[in-house]
Amino acid sequence: MNTIDHEYFKVANPIQLSDISTIHELGEEKKEIEKELERVREKLGELQDTLYAHGKYAVLICLQGMDTSGKDSLIREVFKDFNTRGIVVHSFKVPTSLELGHDYLWRHYIALPQRGKFSVFNRTHYENVLVTRVHPEYIMGENLPNIHSVDDVNEQFWEKRFEQIRNFEKHIAENGTLIYKFYLHLSKEEQKNRLLRRLEKKEKNWKFSAGDLKERKLWDQYQQCYQDAINKTSVPHAPWFVIPADNKPIARYIVAKILYDTLKMYKDIQEPELDEKTKANIHIYKQQLNNE
Repeated sequence: MNTIDHEYFKVANPIQLSDISTIHELGEEKKEIEKELERVREKLGELQDTLYAHGKYAVLICLQGMDTSGKDSLIREVFKDFNTRGIVVHSFKVPTSLELGHDYLWRHYIALPQRGKFSVFNRTHYENVLVTRVHPEYIMGENLPNIHSVDDVNEQFWEKRFEQIRNFEKHIAENGTLIYKFYLHLSKEEQKNRLLRRLEKKEKNWKFSAGDLKERKLWDQYQQCYQDAINKTSVPHAPWFVIPADNKPIARYIVAKILYDTLKMYKDIQEPELDEKTKANIHIYKQQLNNE
């Protein structure tokens, strides 16, 4: 199988999404890729246990992508071997009235992982510079001071919001959160095929919404907004990775491999050692148990 180099997918310089392929070949059949994913996710599960015991880092995984890009199934397959006590998945929908009563980052801040745990954001705080940028009228629902009409939602507004997001991520990174941001890069043709499957397969019908077709007509606008968001917010402590997503098994494997290969580079993540007193008396504790 071809080697996965996480630097190849990481955004270190400005990108053009149109120049990046939505297909990545690994030179193996689907079954072999799935077998490799099983191997890597087992190792990820073991690493999660160590991170939990270590208790000094948290891991935030952000998943973004167009509808049908495979976020849900990726979460299911990549984190299957995790201990449920060590991972929480948050799927952010349209903001509730309670959430709209706070600043737009509030609902994301309270969902951040505690030290020793993973959190997966299925759609993220970036929706606030993606969907709202394509539909600036949604900003009016936030009831912000100095925003009296859609005309006030200008480029200066978006630049300020990007700055706020960068500051948010810088703050949590400096306090022990390891941040991974994955954009599942899907082609428009593959999205069409997946939407058709939702319509053709009865068990998939529930996933289809007429709104998907409405948003699909805005494809080019979304691509531009994604590109802008990625370029403005990919930094060393919170990098974006652009993952070719036309092939789901390959996309899942790439994400799992990036997570494992980069997390294991943190050599300080180790299970804590027993204190000297306990360590010195292990034979006594064993004897007590054996004599019961």
